[in-house]
Amino acid sequence: MTGAYVTAGEDYKRDMNYVTTRITADGRDGFAVEPGRYRLVVSRACPWANRAIIVRRLLGLEDVLSMGVAGPTHDARSWTFDLDPDGRDPVLGYERLQEAYFALDPDYPRGITVPAIVDVTTGKLVTNDFDQLTRDLSGEWTAYQREGAPDLFPADLHDEQESVMRRVFTEVNNGVYRCGFAGSQETYEAAYERLWTAMDWLEDRLATRRYLMGERITEADVRLFTTLVRFDPVYHGHFKCNRNKLTEMPNLWAYARDLFQTPGFGDTVDFDHIKAHYYVVHADINPTRIVPAGPSLDNWLEPHGRDGLPTDTWGSGGTAPGPVAEAERVDPAHTPLR
Repeated sequence: MTGAYVTAGEDYKRDMNYVTTRITADGRDGFAVEPGRYRLVVSRACPWANRAIIVRRLLGLEDVLSMGVAGPTHDARSWTFDLDPDGRDPVLGYERLQEAYFALDPDYPRGITVPAIVDVTTGKLVTNDFDQLTRDLSGEWTAYQREGAPDLFPADLHDEQESVMRRVFTEVNNGVYRCGFAGSQETYEAAYERLWTAMDWLEDRLATRRYLMGERITEADVRLFTTLVRFDPVYHGHFKCNRNKLTEMPNLWAYARDLFQTPGFGDTVDFDHIKAHYYVVHADINPTRIVPAGPSLDNWLEPHGRDGLPTDTWGSGGTAPGPVAEAERVDPAHTPLR
């Protein structure tokens, strides 16, 4: 994501107007699923992009959907490909993700956000709809998913899962931003109350369930994890979500460590990118742009103790993803998973 700012006196409202074109098996929007045709552009700093990275990895789509990684910081114009040796994405040839948006619409009026999928054949943005994007990786790319890929949207859990994901999004994923970008004491306190009501609900829910929906991992876990892994390094202090730390909530902290140590989750997380993004880009919140040295990360590898809960982690016939491709490994200096 990009373009979040404090507006004095106002509640934070996320702009949810995205390019909603879909890539589908039947190509009904003009974009059919096709190996090698599309490029997923992400930043490891962004929680919404982190979702897409995790889902792509869990489903084993690395060989059919390439991934470009933008740097953790950006200016008011766009995410940039400053991690690449010549400052250009090696597939798209772009210096800025903005170029793909303007190739679609030269007058594109909104924020330049990640995740984004770009049509390599034209260089144009196809979609930046982060919610639908991962749903389609699960539901439309089935012909190219790895053997043993988990079903992240099990039919028997559909209604309950949608309800849980809706609450996680409004109250937690977006709730931390509502706290961080509150424009008044009153709006901040209301946002803070909403966030911690939801966090307490999750703490209770996870007392008897290994995962949000019970015995197996679903996309609900992916969506919650990307906020939890950023909570103590960023949201607790930077966004003033400081009733307590994640490490002080026994069930949520054990659950977060459990997922972090699961292939496909922690191996996508770059803590240096996360901290650099929030503390450097959000100059209206952190005008000095000083990036905190802490917290210590080694505790993410401590035993989580959740093995005794009812478990069918990958679902019937499902398996864990294999090792991360060397080209997509997180810098070992940026993660405790060395």
